[in-house]
Amino acid sequence: MSCPRASRKKNAYNRPKPAWLSLIRFGLKLGYHRPDYKFLWPSLRQENIKPMTETIKLIYHAAKVRLGFLIMSCALAGIAMSPGNELAAWQILVLGLAVLVSSSVSGAFNQLWERDLDSRMKRTKTRAFVTGDLQANWYWFVSLGLLLLVALVVAALATNIEAAIYIFLGAFTYGIIYTVWLKTRTWLNIVIGGLAGSFAVMAGAAATEATLAPAPLILAFVLFLWTPPHFWALAFACKKDYEAAGVPMLPVVVKESVATRTILAHVVVLVLLSLLPVFYGMGWIYFLGAASGGMVFLHASVNLVRKPSIQQAWRTFAMSIVQLGLLLTAAILDNVLLG
Repeated sequence: MSCPRASRKKNAYNRPKPAWLSLIRFGLKLGYHRPDYKFLWPSLRQENIKPMTETIKLIYHAAKVRLGFLIMSCALAGIAMSPGNELAAWQILVLGLAVLVSSSVSGAFNQLWERDLDSRMKRTKTRAFVTGDLQANWYWFVSLGLLLLVALVVAALATNIEAAIYIFLGAFTYGIIYTVWLKTRTWLNIVIGGLAGSFAVMAGAAATEATLAPAPLILAFVLFLWTPPHFWALAFACKKDYEAAGVPMLPVVVKESVATRTILAHVVVLVLLSLLPVFYGMGWIYFLGAASGGMVFLHASVNLVRKPSIQQAWRTFAMSIVQLGLLLTAAILDNVLLG
């Protein structure tokens, strides 16, 4: 004869478990065992993670995102140097990101369009569209066009249409006028292409409705003068590359002495102009940044005239970036710290 207590205990074990208890047990198991979500999202599998990160890195370099941050800084400096800036922080952020995206779009288009030309240059023959790591097809043209459109619409909604127009002009100048029309046709290619950076400054000024204010206008002209010697120093260092590719940069089509003196002349004028905004509301932080940056760029350019060499050309190219970085940073800090 079976024991009633034992029989009740046995029946209790055989009774179906409530759903909530099963969920608790499943949760406890997750605490001790790493769950496998591969069946939920195949792209998260280990073998796909590395190719994904490599693709992102390739796109980052193809879109020249580092240059994009510099162009974005031009727009932010344009805002900082505009009088009566009443933009909210989120508007400044959105405009800056719109400029970054538009610059990256034009940078990616540049490499996509020039892949055949880049294959003939030692400096650029390892770019992703040249090697085939990124396949050049219609998908890129459509995607870049849509990204630019989104950036323009967002900038217009966050600030105004005039700012969006200047952003478009910057992308169009670098992507179409410089890359497609002028680069292989005339040594003036980068002179006109230099307007791309100027339009970024004007986009910042337009966002604050101060397009005609003297300080941002002067900065825009400084950017216009800065771009040619920056790229001519690079072309001097990579002269053989540009000759092989058939790109008529100034150091390729004129004598060495003419090229270096032209670089110096541009630098002298742009450094002097960069000091003028002090008379239109900019403070001592801006003055220090403009003066110190101008001195290093000017010193490198003078040395390039005295002793022209590939090494000095690279040094001049590097100092041009230092000069612009100091100028833009000082303009932004002057506004933030001194008001």
